[in-house]
Parts: sequence; C-alpha cells; structure tokens
Amino acid sequence: MAILAECPVCHNRQSVRNKVCSCGENLEKAKRSNRVQYSIVYWLRGKQKRETIGTSIEEARDADGKRKVQKRENRIFDILPQANMTFEDLSGWYLKLESVKSKKYFWNLELCLSKFNRIFGDRIVSDIKTSELEDYQAKRVSEGKAASTIDQEVGAAKAVINKAFNDDMVGGHVLKRFKNIKKLLKKNSNERKRVLTPDEFNRLVASARPYLKPILWTGYDTGMREGEVLSLTWDKVLLKDRLIKLSAEDTKDGEARGIPICDELYEVLNRLPRGIQGDYPVFMYKGKMIRDFRGGLKTACKNAKIPYGRSGDGFVYHDLRRTFFTHARRAGVQESVIMEITGHARHEVVDRYNQVSLDDMRQGIQGLMEYRKVQSANVDETLTEQRF
Repeated sequence: MAILAECPVCHNRQSVRNKVCSCGENLEKAKRSNRVQYSIVYWLRGKQKRETIGTSIEEARDADGKRKVQKRENRIFDILPQANMTFEDLSGWYLKLESVKSKKYFWNLELCLSKFNRIFGDRIVSDIKTSELEDYQAKRVSEGKAASTIDQEVGAAKAVINKAFNDDMVGGHVLKRFKNIKKLLKKNSNERKRVLTPDEFNRLVASARPYLKPILWTGYDTGMREGEVLSLTWDKVLLKDRLIKLSAEDTKDGEARGIPICDELYEVLNRLPRGIQGDYPVFMYKGKMIRDFRGGLKTACKNAKIPYGRSGDGFVYHDLRRTFFTHARRAGVQESVIMEITGHARHEVVDRYNQVSLDDMRQGIQGLMEYRKVQSANVDETLTEQRF
C-alpha cells in the first residue's frame, strides 16, 4: 500500500517524497498551495485499487492506515463500495450503463427494478439476506402477481448484482445470496395454448382504444413479437413494397427478416401519422413512444368479454403470435414459410431442404387472409366496421 501525489500540471502520480516532478513542476510549492491531489493504492482480490482522497496529506495517511487495518483483519468487504451502497444506488448505476440502455427490453428492466426498489431501494446491498428475498417473492404472490412477473423482477435484481460483481463492486457473499433465489415458474410450466378466433379478435379490436388498435392488427397479421412491434419505426415499414424489414438488431434471434404486409394491415398502417424522420416510432400515444399497453389491453379484453391474463383461458398480447402461426398452418401455409415470417427457430431439416422466398411468404400471407375470411363469414358486418 502506498500514498501517491498527483502533479497538478502533467497529472503524473508519484511518490509523496518527490520534491520536483519530471515535468519540472515544483511539488513542494504546489503542496503548500493545495494543488496536489493525493490518492492511495493497494491490492485487493488480486487487483490493484486506487482511491482519490483529496488535497490533504493527513487525510491520505488516515485513509491509508484504515485500509491497512482492514486488510490485516481480513475485513475486505468493508473496503468494497457495497459497504455503504444502497440497492437503489447500485441499480441507478446499472441503468446508466450504455450496454444496458441499448437493450430492447430496457423499459422492462426499469419497471422491474422500480418495483424491487420499493422494498429494497434504501437497503445497504450487503445487508440484504436470502430469506428477505424469498419473503419478497411470497409477498408478491400474496398480492396476486403472476409467477412470471415476480421472476422478472427478481431476475432484474440478479442482473444488477451479477454486473456489479464482475466490476468488483460487490463481493461473492452478496452474489451468493441472490443466486440462491430460485425461480417460482418451473420450466415449461407457462407453456400456453391460447389462440384467438377471428370473431374474438374482431370483438377485441372493436373494444380497444384507438392507439391500441394498430398494435393489435400488427401482431395479428404478422406474428411479430411484442418488442419488435413496439420498437418499429417508419424507416422499417416499406408501404410501397408492402414489406416490414427488420434488421438483426431488431429481432430476438439476431437474424434479419422481411415480413409481408397484407391488405388489411396496409390499410391500418397507411392511416397512421408519419414523422419527417425515418426513425420516427410507428406506434405513439400522446406524442410518446408506447412501451407498455397492458392496462389498455386488459380493459379491451374486459369490454370484449375475453378473459385477460396468463391463467386459465386468459389472453395476453404474445398469444397473437401463436394465433398467427396456428391460423396460417390451418390455412395450409407451409411450416417453413410461417417460420420464416415469424422468425421462429427453424428446424434443421427445414433449413436444409426448404428455401423460402419473399414470393412464398406473400402467397402464405394471402392464404392466411383467405382462411380468415371464411372463418369470419358469419361475423356481424357492423362489428367489422368498428375494428379500425
């Protein structure tokens, strides 16, 4: 361990014994005028640490002595930032990372962490116990929250701790406490089979508020994931070519794909206002990009007399993706074509023997529309008029 003095001119850190810096600056004079910054350096867990103390050599000596005692007594966790860092501080640091802000589900991370911070925000990170995290899960269950929702909240907190551990901001014992928390949702236990009928979808759209209708139509007619729909911008919607073009950065599987726009979706999208800039969001509400519409969807389901939620026969937005796939399959569209449109993980054999062209996908979409027309033959015409 050592105390270093930083030259106010060249910022070179050196021994406090030096009277003159290699750049020629008189360090003795600079020290008397409080222009020299002092820092302490030491090794911790195999890595060199440096702490800037200030312009007082006495404070630097005190800090150096304190760290020596902590290391001698093996109290290394008192040295780490977690010793006085709250979880809200740590999550705030995490959400400011550019690598985190660029994630497409960043809005969901913010939401999950805000809920977690209601309970643990003002707690010192190193004081949070595994039993308290388990109590948090139990409390959320008693509030009627779905297991998947609770797992997302705890998972977001775990992501913060993992990142902080990798950056040496928290110790192994903190990481262990969070890693010991098991998911409430068992593997494949949330497998869903809900598929909307054309009649149900028409009722749902008729009951939805104007801002929600085009979002529903896009999911219904393309099978796109919710994140892909909400992040859609006008530079990716080629109305003239009747095509939505997603880049690799836009998709969950990291593969670019093109999605044909059918006639009814073209009519919906063509009515929406477009910004001057190409990256203007397609779906907006009160001048802002839509990030969460679950409240509006729940109300629309209630008015359409469709159960909402993941339990039983309830409906959630992601079910439109399954609905698209199922309707297309029933319409006779080849599975390889459907998978190319939706971006589902392709089967190895399908990949090897089936080459899917844009014309194949357009024909598939047309076949799907014909199927739905037949299924909707008995739907009240007035209801069809209300859906836009």
